[in-house]
Amino acid sequence: MSGNTITQSVLPTTAPAAAAAVRPSLAPSRAARELGLKRGEFDLAVRLGCIRTLPDEGGGGRRVARAEIDRVRSETGFPEALRERVKAVGTAEGAALMGVSAARFTRFARLGLIAPVKWYLNRYRAVVWLYLAEELRQFAASEDNAPLLSGRTPEGLRGQLDAGVDLRARNWRGRHVGFLLRQTEDPWARAAAVASLLDPVQVAEIIEDPYERAYLDRFHPEQRAHGAPESPAAHVAARITTAQDPDEISWLGSDLANAIEEARQDRPAPRPTPRGAETPRASQEPGLIEERQSVGEPERSRGLFGWLRRRSP
Repeated sequence: MSGNTITQSVLPTTAPAAAAAVRPSLAPSRAARELGLKRGEFDLAVRLGCIRTLPDEGGGGRRVARAEIDRVRSETGFPEALRERVKAVGTAEGAALMGVSAARFTRFARLGLIAPVKWYLNRYRAVVWLYLAEELRQFAASEDNAPLLSGRTPEGLRGQLDAGVDLRARNWRGRHVGFLLRQTEDPWARAAAVASLLDPVQVAEIIEDPYERAYLDRFHPEQRAHGAPESPAAHVAARITTAQDPDEISWLGSDLANAIEEARQDRPAPRPTPRGAETPRASQEPGLIEERQSVGEPERSRGLFGWLRRRSP
């Protein structure tokens, strides 16, 4: 068979197959453009499970498979329906959607009747909460909630408001950890997701082994920076992203204890090999060690200096 014959018979069949196999995944910014979404809309769609992502094999964060882009595009009503699902609104627009005053809307949010899906700090370092428009419309459309939309707030709820209850940050944390857990099946990463909502001191009380804490830190979810470290904005962000109420801390601690136990069963945290550890041969021949020491060879240090980087004091 001649070279021309091989070229004509092989290329038409293998080239399409190769092209089909190479369906690259896309970076989030590129995926957002192809779906006609703003980056904030895209990120929220991922958090809500509307768009599935996969880990970047090169360690560069999450990516979106081309097949997933095709799936989202094929959904009924795309792209308007997708944009509507991820539309987030603030207090004023949310109150208008529900047909209530801004003050009543804020009371609903503080009581946990509606849960924020996003937040940010404005230029005055005030927290701005955002809510899913779709959830607000559903709340207002429910007959069970009709008494709350007009008239006086029930006495029990008024008592909670008078006591200073505000569940907005707590409800956001609940949504946030749910998103983190959906992103991975790795036991250590799942434990790190729970630990990310606790103060490092609280984590150290549950996970006493410093090597396990160091390994857990490798899987700590990336967090958006809010101002310079120790700045007022950073302190405000820390109060939102860290559990505050004793009962919330308690159940998160229980979840972390269970998660770290599962992680240990999956694989132990790596530990350094002590410097100067005896080789199998040396351990079998004690005289070899004595001979080396007798000629002045210094004994090696067994320290672990420089290996461990701890989050907690």
